[in-house]
Amino acid sequence: MAGLLSIVGTPIGNLSDASPRVIETLGGADAVLCEDTRVTGKLMSAFDLHVRLERCDENVIAQRAAGIVERIAAGERIAFVSDAGMPGVSDPGQRLVDAALDAGLAVEVVPGPSAVTCALVASGLASEHFFFEGFLPRKKSAQLARLEELATIPGALVIYESPRRVAETLANVAEVFPVRHAALVRELTKLHEECVRGFSGELAEEIAARGEVRGECVVVIAAPTAEELDERRRAVAGCPASLEDAIAEGLAAGEPKSALAKRLACEFKLPKSDIYDAILAH
Repeated sequence: MAGLLSIVGTPIGNLSDASPRVIETLGGADAVLCEDTRVTGKLMSAFDLHVRLERCDENVIAQRAAGIVERIAAGERIAFVSDAGMPGVSDPGQRLVDAALDAGLAVEVVPGPSAVTCALVASGLASEHFFFEGFLPRKKSAQLARLEELATIPGALVIYESPRRVAETLANVAEVFPVRHAALVRELTKLHEECVRGFSGELAEEIAARGEVRGECVVVIAAPTAEELDERRRAVAGCPASLEDAIAEGLAAGEPKSALAKRLACEFKLPKSDIYDAILAH
């Protein structure tokens, strides 16, 4: 039989989410590569699967990738799983996929649950466009800086966080996005699944008041409004935050009214005649 690398999505909580194809693929593999053999061992036992498990986490995958590719080329059928969810998404498994494809080997993806999409839907926030960040930096200053960088993305933001740090992270989210709605989704697909929603500041206060939070957490932040996005982009570009300020600065600099109106019409995407009237009124 030809060798094959199978990237297998596994349940993120509820074992019933394992599809027949997931079970068939894991059971038919020559070896299953996983982050933690104890975690994956429980999954295999639940479905009475008896296949060799091999540790292949982020600490060793770079060193093992070449050898694994050779085994697949020799005809082995290798399945790769993360502890839970879809491997390759915020996961070192993408490195193995890349190596196998570069070697011209067959790679299949066996779909399974993903905390990213499950949390996005559970949040109830608009999801026409979204950006998956994964884990933010742990240090507060670096985290605030990264949130500021994400502020001009025209879509919802999806962030992973540990229960120990989620209260602090939500406080930073509230600092950077004070007028946005947000949601904390935790324990996805499990008995105590929960989604807490509200304005970012209210959400941060509610979670901080709990003291202890349990379960893996996903934070979803609503997309910026057109007004917020425009204001943030102007701030990044060093432009005045409002039309009134822009008019005042232009006149103070001695810019001719007609030229000022033409420039601001382009910057604020408004009719030149309206801008000119505002200049005269000013």
